[in-house]
Amino acid sequence: MPRAGEIATDDTHDTGMDLLRFAAVGSVDDGKSTLIGRLLYDTRQLFDDQVAAVEAASARRGIGEVDLSFITDGLRAEREQGITIDVAYRYAATPRRKFVIADCPGHVQYTRNMATGASTADLALLVVDVVNGLREQTRRHACIAALLGVDQFVVCANKMDLVDWDEGAYREVTNDVRELAARLGVSSWQVIPVCALRGDNVVERSQAARFYEGPTVLEALEDAPAGAWASGHGTRSGAGARLPVQWVLRRPGGGRSYAGMVNGGALRAGDEVTVLPEGWRTTITGIETYDGPLDEAPAGISVSVDLADDLDVSRGDLLAVASDAPAVVKDLVATVCWFSDRPLRGGDRLRVKHTTRTTPARVSAVRGRLDVNRLQIDLATELANNEIGTVDLTTAVPLAVDPYRRDRITGSFVLIDEGTNATVAAGMVGEPHLAGDRAASSQALTASGSPA
Repeated sequence: MPRAGEIATDDTHDTGMDLLRFAAVGSVDDGKSTLIGRLLYDTRQLFDDQVAAVEAASARRGIGEVDLSFITDGLRAEREQGITIDVAYRYAATPRRKFVIADCPGHVQYTRNMATGASTADLALLVVDVVNGLREQTRRHACIAALLGVDQFVVCANKMDLVDWDEGAYREVTNDVRELAARLGVSSWQVIPVCALRGDNVVERSQAARFYEGPTVLEALEDAPAGAWASGHGTRSGAGARLPVQWVLRRPGGGRSYAGMVNGGALRAGDEVTVLPEGWRTTITGIETYDGPLDEAPAGISVSVDLADDLDVSRGDLLAVASDAPAVVKDLVATVCWFSDRPLRGGDRLRVKHTTRTTPARVSAVRGRLDVNRLQIDLATELANNEIGTVDLTTAVPLAVDPYRRDRITGSFVLIDEGTNATVAAGMVGEPHLAGDRAASSQALTASGSPA
């Protein structure tokens, strides 16, 4: 068994421990990869051959000491340029908790990859270079994480050794984070002074910051509230069970069942459900998993269900508890993070991928652009690469959607370029939720028509 503070290298899927998904975010060169590398190295997560490979790579690059950023930056281009390009995932566990770690790129060119890493996170590990403070890209990452529903921030005031562990520099970062968190509506945040390069306050407590009495990074991660991502949204916000149909299974003796992942709340045999967007009502007669039948399926697991009526249910449809079904709309207001060099304008035609359904859509209008420094919505008619804004969308097929703040699965979608099949935007149903922003209180959905 690993000692206290060490990360186990064996399979931890059946231990029953809490699972915390967190994303390391922040501007380029602020030290995210080094921090994650230090966390894994100091908790003895790495095998000897992995350490030897990092040492050899550091020597080839002419680096005098081991570059711990190479632990997650595995691409040749990443090591040559000294930046993270793709999201690097690592899996780890302490005696107290399991972790899924997403090391996200900080360069503005790879903001789309950062959004991917943060989209399933319970917590954002925001790394700030204490010398430079909160830069524009730092604020952009924090804003995207908050818009994606991440409401816990652990902020690392990194490179404290470069300012001789000056308490004033740490307090300045803390004040900036306090203001930013208040504007973003982040419910929990803390700032930890660290030196990722040397390991101060990462796993072991450092005497360098005598003014600081809070937790280390590892202690903060172990103490943070955690939960399965799919069940962490909908259940706590009151949304009922939803099952986007991913696959229709034909039984050898006749009949069909419908497979997908449960989200929102628990799905039970005997529940009355609505098939959307059609609006048919029926009852669940059975729930099956790979391990056998269930009377109740919690959110976050994949199941197949049997229905009392023989209905024409297909991939892309959604089963929802009849007492709390999502809205069925063809026109909606959404927040989008735009990731294409070509600007997004009103009249553009794209495809929307929402849960298991893909449908053509038209951008009716671009409403506004989010200023990530002032955290205010300005009027705009187009969105440039890496900008965040609000748009009106009209879809060819009705979608069953919830506001994103209520359900992260039925409230999210991606936009796809019809010509190149490239993903060009991440979308959230509803307007940006910013504390004190009157736009957040406006109507999130505008229904046109009714269920078919």
